[in-house]
Amino acid sequence: MTTQTTTRSTQEVANRFYELAQQGQYDLIQSELFSDTAISIEPEDSDFESVQGLVKIQEKAKTWQQKVEQMHDGFCSQPLVAGNYFTVAMGMDVTVKEQGRMKMDEIAVYEVEEGKIVSEQFFYHSEN
Repeated sequence: MTTQTTTRSTQEVANRFYELAQQGQYDLIQSELFSDTAISIEPEDSDFESVQGLVKIQEKAKTWQQKVEQMHDGFCSQPLVAGNYFTVAMGMDVTVKEQGRMKMDEIAVYEVEEGKIVSEQFFYHSEN
């Protein structure tokens, strides 16, 4: 007996990303949708470094979560898909330890291969 696995299309990955983002389940997004070897690319002037590997991406997310004192508001737009890429606009209004309250708007671009996110890249602007 042969078992057949179905690989999600980029649209399916993007739709699942959006579904989980609406629930605030970013940890599940990473564990379910990211490749173990995915890369995360930050802007040059970011407080965070670009990293490779799911474990490092999860560690970076945990570090961010520990810096957030309070989440006042947040959003994630519906994804826009082109080929094996999708993008979403995201934003948040947060109080960050030692920085105070800030609003951040960003565009995130994700690349999908074989049903998994293999890269994410962020472009953002923040206001204190």
